[in-house]
Amino acid sequence: MAKIIVVTSGKGGVGKTTSSAAISTGLALAGHKTVVIDFDVGLRNLDLIMGCERRVVYDFVNVINKEASLKQALIKDKRTENLFILPASQTRDKDALTVDGVQAVLDELKKDFEFIICDSPAGIEQGAQMALYFADEAIVVTNPEVSSVRDSDRILGILQSKSMRAEKGEPVKEHLLLTRYNPSRVESAEMLSVADVEEILAIPLLGVIPESEAVLKASNQGQPVILDEEANAGQAYADAVKRLLGETVPHRFLEAEKKGFFKRLLGGK
Repeated sequence: MAKIIVVTSGKGGVGKTTSSAAISTGLALAGHKTVVIDFDVGLRNLDLIMGCERRVVYDFVNVINKEASLKQALIKDKRTENLFILPASQTRDKDALTVDGVQAVLDELKKDFEFIICDSPAGIEQGAQMALYFADEAIVVTNPEVSSVRDSDRILGILQSKSMRAEKGEPVKEHLLLTRYNPSRVESAEMLSVADVEEILAIPLLGVIPESEAVLKASNQGQPVILDEEANAGQAYADAVKRLLGETVPHRFLEAEKKGFFKRLLGGK
């Protein structure tokens, strides 16, 4: 049975789309037929990070408005078998997403896909509420800073009260994904620790993604960072996908790397 997973946050710029791209790619690499949908009508970015922006002809809103079929709008990923992208519209109003329209598209996708990843816009506007409403599971992405965590707590409140599952008395399964984590800054009290964030949000930890130049590099190259197996961020996303699929994997990159004598002597990072 298909599973709808929303990737969400209260605050913008925390790495939702990067995470949606990485997690959907990881699920497809594990052999699961996966589609990732961009719900950010008007500000689409998912197609850029997936490197398929030039292949967009029809979009999510075209399908809702019956201006194109789902098969016409879906883009097959060139690098990863089993992975498809449904881009957002850059020109339409956010109100173009209706409950009935979104449900019809999701119901059609459920016939062919094991995982439907919904890349939600930040906050609580129309696109975000639509993505949250239909979720079976939610990956709440937050940075280790107070404002980001507080806004994520607000999103959890919406999931627990305004989702379709909440209306039926069935909880949405929640996961915490902590991004841009820097253990050195935690040690110098510039950043919240993993334990701090877990205590505030009180949901299970799916993964900790370290602050990494590889994330920006991958985005600029139009490829999900999980494909960079040498990068610690890529490895951390791969670990998170394994946990999402039920494996028990220890968390890495939680402590500052200790500099050796020669590195300190030479001023190495």
